[in-house]
Amino acid sequence: MKVIADLCVIPLGVGVSVSEYVAACEKVLKKAKLKIQLHAYGTNIEGEWDKVFGAIKKCHQVVHQMGAPRITTTLKFGTRTDRTQTMADKIKSVKKKL
Repeated sequence: MKVIADLCVIPLGVGVSVSEYVAACEKVLKKAKLKIQLHAYGTNIEGEWDKVFGAIKKCHQVVHQMGAPRITTTLKFGTRTDRTQTMADKIKSVKKKL
């Protein structure tokens, strides 16, 4: 099943700047060969369910290995059975209405 997810991983107990942890997570998602789109407060991910959620688990493992004692994550995701839809399709649909 295809899924589009919005992921925001926040390591706690590592100081104010978290960009190095975000970058590490981005590398995990790229290595998993998922379609990703970084934005100011997270990353959109598109792919097969198991691959997406496996990569999210790997993000947590990597961030903990980097020394983050605690992580809080916000995850929104959606699936469709009526038709195939990509992240680009969703954006295009909104822009068409502007």
